[in-house]
Order: sequence, then structure tokens, then C-alpha cells
Amino acid sequence: LGFMEKLAGRPEIYDQVEVMTWGKGAGNALGQDGSADMVVTFRNLHSLIRDDQLDAFLDAAFRVLKPGGILGVVQHRGKPLSARDPGEVDIAGEAASGYVPQGYVVDKITGAGFVLDGQSEINANPRDVKDYPEGVWTLPPSLALGDTDREKYLAIGESDRMTLRFLKPAD
Repeated sequence: LGFMEKLAGRPEIYDQVEVMTWGKGAGNALGQDGSADMVVTFRNLHSLIRDDQLDAFLDAAFRVLKPGGILGVVQHRGKPLSARDPGEVDIAGEAASGYVPQGYVVDKITGAGFVLDGQSEINANPRDVKDYPEGVWTLPPSLALGDTDREKYLAIGESDRMTLRFLKPAD
């Protein structure tokens, strides 16, 4: 069952959900200022970074949220910045693999005015070593290498992901 079908199948729960998309050069309004209770983004901050759209997205999310509104983020978690020499950090290059360091994500989002309010390890996967020929797409469900080392990647499972909740401060 696809996402849109799930929403349509349970209007008593999802009747207030408005699905918005974000794309480079697409106008990218998330709605009227102060009109949303929640903005969620799933496994796509790496694309926003790659397309130099992260700051614009965070600004739009901040504007559309009501005071106290929630920004929910799920993203493939890269290796910690603290484990590396700062001169070796290339966020855009790393984002091309699908992975983004959690510290970078938290710093960018709090720098945009949000407050980190919670985090969960529900999507964590310690078997993910974050170093694959086709980035996160090497792992399931994509399995970008096809049958090459398929069982190895199936045994690792899906990517290690951060799950974060941020709040827009109340006025």
C-alpha cells in the first residue's frame, strides 16, 4: 500500500494531512506562514544539501509552522564529525552518499531557530558501517548492486537513521 493510499484509506485520522513536495526551482512554499502544526521530512536532507536547498527548506519550514510547531526529521546518519579532522569534512560530498552527520543536522536546524526537543533510536542500525559503493542505496530496500553481495547487504539491513524532533519556539 502506497503512502497516498494509506492517507486516503483513513480519512478519520489523516483528513488534515496536506502532502507538499520540495524541488529545486519549484517555488517551494510549504504553506501560509503560521498555518501548520507539523512538518516532517523523511530521508531527504542529503538531497536538499546536494541541491543547495537546505537553508531555504528550513526557512520555509520555520515560517509555515505555528509557534510550538514540530519539525520531524528522519535521515540516514553519517559518521560523527567529532571522529574526523575538520579539514577532512566535506558535507556535500558525504551527502551525495545519502549520509549526513547527526551533529551537522542538529547544528543546521537549531541554527535556523528550532529547538531540539527529542530524539529516538527507533531507526538506528549499528550494523551499517556507512561505507558502500553506492552509498545508502547499496543497502535494502534499493540494493543498487543487484545480486552482487546481495546476502551481505540484506544481512546489514536498512541504513542507520537519526530520528529527531525539533520545535519552533513559542512567541
